[in-house]
Formats: sequence, structure tokens, C-alpha cells
Amino acid sequence: MTLNEFIDELRSLDQNNIGSWPRWAYAGAIAIVCLAIVGAGTWYLVLPKKDDLARVQRQERELRSEFETKQKKVANLDAYKAQLAEMEKRFGELLRQLPSQTEVPKLLNDISQTRLASGLEENLFKPRPEIRRDFYAVLPNDLEVTGTYHELGTFVSGVAALPRIVTLEEVSIQPIKGEGSELRMSVVANTYRYLDGGEDDR
Repeated sequence: MTLNEFIDELRSLDQNNIGSWPRWAYAGAIAIVCLAIVGAGTWYLVLPKKDDLARVQRQERELRSEFETKQKKVANLDAYKAQLAEMEKRFGELLRQLPSQTEVPKLLNDISQTRLASGLEENLFKPRPEIRRDFYAVLPNDLEVTGTYHELGTFVSGVAALPRIVTLEEVSIQPIKGEGSELRMSVVANTYRYLDGGEDDR
């Protein structure tokens, strides 16, 4: 059958009597209708949902990542608890190294006794006003002593060995003219004390 004959055969089909169509025309019409339905369904139903599908897939990946992160945290929960308990223990130990207000004079006396044991002469010991922080106060003290290099080293080591926290800042060491090996050390000795809950720390 030529193309012209095929076209003529299509033109001769009676649209009002589909039952009289030859089998090939009937099957072709059904195929065309099916393709039209599938195409329309794809265009109006599937394609608009494509963006929604991409959004849901992206959300699934985010939720999966969040789940994995939380799962790792839960798996390490016991380790975190043990670490927290250790931190609280060490924090308590550090707090115990901060004297209360009634213990500060004893600590200052300990610094003076350390100076005496080191063989240094005291030229100046002048407390500055205390500086308050969140839960503790800093008590700076201007200190000036004279002695040999080894005596100064012994004093610094002795202060570091005190059971309470004492820090030495603004250290300045100068030789004393005409005194041989004598040195003068100026330093700010910071002591600390714990602020009780009832104190006004403004």
C-alpha cells in the first residue's frame, strides 16, 4: 500500500461508525488515544510534582544528616556525662584554691613569710583595690623586694608552691647601683578570692 492509498483509506473511515473500521485503524486509534491520555497525565500531573519531589528528596537528605548527627551525640552521651562530671570535679578543686574573704589575710601573710624564707628585704607591700569578676575577685598587691638573683628565684618558686592561687605580673628587675649582686624586683602579686552568693558584686 502506497502512502497515497493509506491516506485515502484514512479519509474513507466513517467517524460515526468506528466498529466498521479495519483492525489496524481501530488499534491505531486506541494507541493514539492512550498516548494522548498518557501525555496529558504527564503534562498536568507528573511534571508539576517534579519540583515537589526534588524538595522532598532534599528534605529527606537534610533529615537523614540531622538524624545521623543526633545519633552520634546519643552514642557519645555517656562519654559526655563522664567528661562533664570530671570538669565539675576539677572546677570544684580550682574553687577550693580561691580563699574566702576571711582567709585572704592569711594568704598575704604566707606571701610575706615566703619572702622572709627566701632572704629578701621588703621595700614595699601595698594592696590595691580589689577587682570583681563574675564569681571571684582579684586582689592586686604592689610588691618591691631586694636580694640576689637566687633569692628572687627562690621567692618566685615559693609563691608558685603556695596552696592558694597567686600570680605575679608586671615583673621588673633592676640592678642596685653600688650593691654588687643585689637586685630590686617590682611586681604585682595577684591573689584571688571567691565571691559568696550573697555578696554584691557590682
